[in-house]
Amino acid sequence: MAVDTIARAAGSRTKLAALAAACAIAAYGALGSDSASAQAHNPPVGDDVPRTADGKPDLSGIWVATGALGLMEGADAVRAARAADEAAGYEQPRNEPPPYKPEAEAKRQEYLDRQGIDDPMAQCLLTGVPRINFRPLPFEIVQLQDRIIMLYEIHHAFRIIPTDGRPHPDYIEPTYLGEPAGHWEGDTLVVEVIGFNDKTWLAGTGTWHSEELRVTERYTRMSNDALAYEVVMEDPVVFTKPWRMYETFRLRPNERIREYECIESNEDIVRFQQLLESGDDSFIERAE
Repeated sequence: MAVDTIARAAGSRTKLAALAAACAIAAYGALGSDSASAQAHNPPVGDDVPRTADGKPDLSGIWVATGALGLMEGADAVRAARAADEAAGYEQPRNEPPPYKPEAEAKRQEYLDRQGIDDPMAQCLLTGVPRINFRPLPFEIVQLQDRIIMLYEIHHAFRIIPTDGRPHPDYIEPTYLGEPAGHWEGDTLVVEVIGFNDKTWLAGTGTWHSEELRVTERYTRMSNDALAYEVVMEDPVVFTKPWRMYETFRLRPNERIREYECIESNEDIVRFQQLLESGDDSFIERAE
């Protein structure tokens, strides 16, 4: 499968590890089962959660998805993080399968049949929401009194989320990351995002959407080291119901946001396209 190339400074996260993570994230849309249903998501908030002067949880820090933690520190680190969650009374809910309408599912299946070579990421296009949060690269949250700033290593991307009660602008241009507006519900930051273009995938291979997409994110800092994330995606054009997914981000206190570059003119995409058209699928590595 074609994926974008991650160019990084020297460090423990090797190119091979990043590539493996990118492939794993591309399969995200296949997780879950038809029996999955919406679950109550009430992450516990521990006494060690840092807070701002006005008493709100401080989400500031550099974070990575739990899967990326495994690549950086190994499986033992993931098990330890999960054990800490369980000790605090939290078990991350299972991700739901994407609830596509039949005609929309047919289009997703076309992307799957083409082994994901149409992935917008393979063309160095900006990863959208929520997929950008699932990528195996760190992002930084900077919490200010009236806004949240999110700085992503991938694509040099950033998001500015107002939290002072202002509504979405009257005029919104469709964009990759959408137009966010945030507010606090108790100890949880809720971010409502609208104004997307239709040029991104939501969580993995073929998880396409329309410009009618609306995303609601919920960030709850459970402890000094863990940030629970719930995202609900609504799109009346392609979905039969809202789609829920979950992740737990892990604090990386000694991490830093490094330079990232996506290599344009990816020749592998052209080569894979030619092989698919010729009927030669020998380049595909299928997991048993």
